[in-house]
Amino acid sequence: MSPTRRQLLAASLCTAAAPAFAQGYPDRPVRIIVPFPPGGGTDSLARLMAERLTATIGWTMVVENRPGAGGNLALEATARSRPDGYTMVMAQTDNVVLNPLTYQRLPYDPDRDLMPVVFVASGAAVLVVRADAPWKDLAAFTAAARAQAGQLTFGSPGIGTVSHLILELWQRSADIRLNHIPYRGIAQSLPDLLNGQIDSYMGSIPTLRGHIEGGRVRALAVSSARRSAALPEVPTFREAGIEGVELASDWGLMAPAGMPAEIVQRINAAVNRLLEEPETRRRIVESGADVRGGTPEDLGRFYAAERERLGRVVREAGIRME
Repeated sequence: MSPTRRQLLAASLCTAAAPAFAQGYPDRPVRIIVPFPPGGGTDSLARLMAERLTATIGWTMVVENRPGAGGNLALEATARSRPDGYTMVMAQTDNVVLNPLTYQRLPYDPDRDLMPVVFVASGAAVLVVRADAPWKDLAAFTAAARAQAGQLTFGSPGIGTVSHLILELWQRSADIRLNHIPYRGIAQSLPDLLNGQIDSYMGSIPTLRGHIEGGRVRALAVSSARRSAALPEVPTFREAGIEGVELASDWGLMAPAGMPAEIVQRINAAVNRLLEEPETRRRIVESGADVRGGTPEDLGRFYAAERERLGRVVREAGIRME
């Protein structure tokens, strides 16, 4: 029997047994796979969801970090898991929206092999420089970049990430050129920024907020349409005079395709209740993200719309991944 026929048979069996199965769900630990190393914004959000689901409704949640290949390893592992409700991935714009646009080949199809469960949160990125850097605001840094074309450096979590797309939007809007230095995450990039090996870095607010508040780095701008409640003193790109630079990281739980609808709805309802809980909302907002929530269809439509919107930027920038 071919893999496709086996998958269809498994999905049909799961669907047939769904009502009885859903009544006892979950009766063992539920795994949330994180596509990045520990310590970043995606990891922190996944661990918060796991902690609060355990504390509020008694589900046993296990977070598993599976970084690599821009998140593709984690999404492939999820796509290949049994669609029984016991494996999900904390997906994010980088790997669900951008990877299908930038990678020439993917070991999974996000539309065919994965299904949306619930929209969790959305968070802008923030541009930072060293605390003792000469640029006090975005206008000064942009002017320096224009005067020194290609000499100032811009660090990001990697090629084809949200931060990289923000760089492309910024360069086009301001008519500047920066030297892009891709990293694998904050653990590698922060020391280089503090040591002066790179001039700037852009990452998620949850990842960088502690360093900003600790005085190690200076925030110049956030990539959202409005100022972040977590960093109210930091202007948006638009407020700093740069139009068209609005892009966030959007997190949602996704599962292997074929998961029974009753299980999807049970998880969706549980997470939506959790997102209304004051303690959970407070911790998400304080981390620098906005609480979302909604139906599985809301998440699916949003990711599809973002893929359509950003496709042109990726094509014009010539961003390609092997």
